[in-house]
Amino acid sequence: MAPFTPSGDDSHQQLLDSLDLTLMPRPFRNPLWRPSQRRNKNIKQIVAEASRKEASVIATQNNSGTSTPQPQSSVGTGAATPLPGLAQAHSSINQAAQSLSTVVLERNLQASMSSGPMATYTNIESPPSLHPAHQKHYCDITGLPAPYTDPKTRLRYCNKEVFEVVRGLSQGVAEKYLEARGAHVVLK
Repeated sequence: MAPFTPSGDDSHQQLLDSLDLTLMPRPFRNPLWRPSQRRNKNIKQIVAEASRKEASVIATQNNSGTSTPQPQSSVGTGAATPLPGLAQAHSSINQAAQSLSTVVLERNLQASMSSGPMATYTNIESPPSLHPAHQKHYCDITGLPAPYTDPKTRLRYCNKEVFEVVRGLSQGVAEKYLEARGAHVVLK
């Protein structure tokens, strides 16, 4: 039985309308939300930035005074009396370490510049792997990934329905599929 409501009293309906959540405007996004000021970079931008920094370091080392040899102190200047051999040994070790790091950086730069793009873990432009373990096999009939190979016809198939189709093919048609894949054998 329905509850009794007086016909002249609309206060109950006004109360229901004021409490109804479906009539309230709800924006999709918080009005106080602002996008982050930090911009995300894709991998290609990160790699390009790293290679620019490396090239800059090499250029800076080649143009800085640290890669030029230190002048040998003359005996008669009267400045400071160095210990015989200690200062010379220390400066020669520093020069050797600096020249070694410069040689390594120069060889790495020459190798990367002369042969074009190198396939490294940082180079996203390297070609896909041709190693047999990384190649996916696809069904010769449907083109879907094929985990199975028919030993009789050597055609790849993806499920039992396609296997029935493969077994129903004549030898000439199966050879045409193998030829299209580049796996046919021609006996002379």
